Amino acid sequence: MEAEESEKGAAEQELLEGRDRELEAEEEQEESEEAAGGAKKRVVPGIVYLGHIPPRFRPLHVRNLLSAYGEVGRVFFQPEDGFVRRKKKAAVVSATGGKKRAKYSKDYTEGWVEFRDKRVAKRVAASLHNTPMGARRRSPFRYDLWSLKYLHRFTWSHLSEHLAFERQVRRQRLRAEVAQAKRETDFYLRNVERGQHFLAADGDSTRPNGSWAFAQRPTEQELRARKAARPGGRERARLANAQDQARSNRGLLAKIFGAPPPSESVE
Repeated sequence: MEAEESEKGAAEQELLEGRDRELEAEEEQEESEEAAGGAKKRVVPGIVYLGHIPPRFRPLHVRNLLSAYGEVGRVFFQPEDGFVRRKKKAAVVSATGGKKRAKYSKDYTEGWVEFRDKRVAKRVAASLHNTPMGARRRSPFRYDLWSLKYLHRFTWSHLSEHLAFERQVRRQRLRAEVAQAKRETDFYLRNVERGQHFLAADGDSTRPNGSWAFAQRPTEQELRARKAARPGGRERARLANAQDQARSNRGLLAKIFGAPPPSESVE
């Protein structure tokens, strides 16, 4: 299974590389046609994609570093997600113990740099890719490598459209999540209200205005207690017990001595 996935990934990578080579060949052919025609070369801006941006790396840094190779135009860095930023900030606060105000700087995930000439952008992406960002020994980005890629036939308007599309998708996802949370809350409140009506209608011993509506038959012990509680009830109960005991004794004596039982004797 892993071999199939690796083969599939390699095939996709080869397909992308082949497409890039085709675009480069087309652009070189266009440039050669312009040069052969004797026309004045038209300066076309080119955009380089930054796949890795180290912490505390700002647009001013990339402008200062890349301006040595050519004229740099617009620069845009994509800030990291708000959820990730809050997680990192909470981790910094917990690491410091909350004793002092933690300093946390906003980081970025990717970026785009526009060069005035696309030929300069191609050379920069080809020469600086996988090389150290900081040339000086004390540079904080000395151990970070450039991750550059020249975007063929990619203009700044494409980037603006892409960012606007991502913002719209994010807003739609947020609206859907809010609507789902609202539906769940309404469903819960309806069920709570329905349960309250049900308890109020059927009665609940824990509620002040509720009462149980059922009839329980008295047990034998309760019946005896009621009879004993009547006037003269205890004496009648004692007399009945004595009669039952005497009857049982006479029956036992009749069985022992062979006499007829008390019920069969004639007075």
